[in-house]
This record gives sequence, structure tokens and C-alpha cells, in this order.
Amino acid sequence: MYPHRALIPFSLVLLLPAFTWAGHGITPLPDRPPAPPLELKDLNDQRYRLSDYHGHVLLVNFWATWCPPCRKEMPSMQRAWEVLKKEGIQFLAVNVGEDEERVFSFLGEYPVDFPLLLDQDSRTIERWPVRGLPTTFIIDPQGRIAYRAIGGRAWDDAFFLDLMRHLKKP
Repeated sequence: MYPHRALIPFSLVLLLPAFTWAGHGITPLPDRPPAPPLELKDLNDQRYRLSDYHGHVLLVNFWATWCPPCRKEMPSMQRAWEVLKKEGIQFLAVNVGEDEERVFSFLGEYPVDFPLLLDQDSRTIERWPVRGLPTTFIIDPQGRIAYRAIGGRAWDDAFFLDLMRHLKKP
């Protein structure tokens, strides 16, 4: 009598993943565009290139020391890094527009041991689809942007850890 009612549960199942992602404030990029180039130095003058991470899941975070959500999420990013680095998942945090001294001082309050890169002239951030700070991208092993999160997150939440682990699977 009401054949359309049979479609309701199925359509809810199709929408469930989107609600799950939205509830965590992360957006999947269905077309998975290639990640833009990235080649920057850290505080020790060591050069990092995005191409060095081909074959790995990579979290790339754009941030600044003056940004309250950036400061708030950094400890959770460090905790996530401590878990995921053993699994081959890599992290890079790109500081935008600040000098080495300011970033070095930040490390006194918020110690991290994943690479903090310096985009002092903001050329790198201009190539990426950043919509404010912090913006974080999760790159798949093929070098494509799989997810984007705008604003601070608790990166050590099991949802995010599992999301990155899932990208490792072929």
C-alpha cells in the first residue's frame, strides 16, 4: 500500500556515513584531488617534501601560534602522533607566517615531536584549499586529499585514529 516506506531505512543507511563525518567536523573529498606541492624547512633547517611521504597516510595541519583553536588541538595531535607513528602514519604541522623564534617559544608551552614546518612567506598555504586556521588535511597513500577539517579537533579521538588507519588499507 505504501511502497515508498521500504526505501526509508535504506536511504538512512546511505546517509549515515555523512552524519558520522559531519558529527566529527571532517569532510571527505569524494574526488580526492592530488595534494598540492609542499616543500618547507623545519626549525633545524631540515627540508620536508610532500613527495617523501608517498605510500603513507599523512596528516597535514596548517596553524599559527596566535590561533586559540590551533593551540588547543596541538596536544591532542601529539597524543595521536604517539599512537600512529608506530603504524607508519605521518604528521606534518605547517606554521603560517611566523618566524622561527615565535614557533620555538611555542614549543616550550606545547611540546611536540612531529615535524613543525615554517611557511614564513605563506606561499605554501596559498596553494592548499585552506579555509581558516587551523585547517587539517588527511592525505591518502597515493598523495590525494581524502579529508579536510576546518577548525580545531581532538585528533586523539578514536574516530580520527581509525579514520587514518582505514586509509592505510589497500
